[in-house]
Amino acid sequence: MLKRFPLSAKLVLALAFAAAALLASPSQAAESLNFNLRSADGGQITSEMLRGDVVVLAFGSASLPPSLARRQAQDVQELADEFAPRDVRVYWVSTDSDSPKSKSYAADADLRAFARKYGLKIAVLRDPEGALFKRTGVDQLPAVVIINREGEMAGEPIGGLGPRGSLLERLTPRLNELLK
Repeated sequence: MLKRFPLSAKLVLALAFAAAALLASPSQAAESLNFNLRSADGGQITSEMLRGDVVVLAFGSASLPPSLARRQAQDVQELADEFAPRDVRVYWVSTDSDSPKSKSYAADADLRAFARKYGLKIAVLRDPEGALFKRTGVDQLPAVVIINREGEMAGEPIGGLGPRGSLLERLTPRLNELLK
């Protein structure tokens, strides 16, 4: 049957069949996001511990301008308060370095003080070299990544801050869909 079509048409048909096969089968591109982060309190949170839960990772830095840091902390805490009863795990992830020689250094005590100052009651995790931050494709601070129950990123990262309270508005539909 394909002999009747010119080579370019055969190529188009082959690509169309390949695309249809990819769309029809579950995506193999989705990979689990594996990580092991230390908390500012000395504990550990791993991706394995969170498997089966919907997780929100809010990336930030103690070195952000105070108005931006306060807004992010308030928005992230509001999100955590709203979704805690539905077992969504929300974490603030500091990209500040843990090396005293670095310009972006923040000690654990600094991060705990930051959380107290801005009313963050959720766990503060450390991604000191930005390894997880980079793997998620985030390119700005602050930013948010959602992880589904299978441990995969659920959609694209969300960067920046919109108007006060908009983080909850922007994430609620995505989180509700994942919690079904």
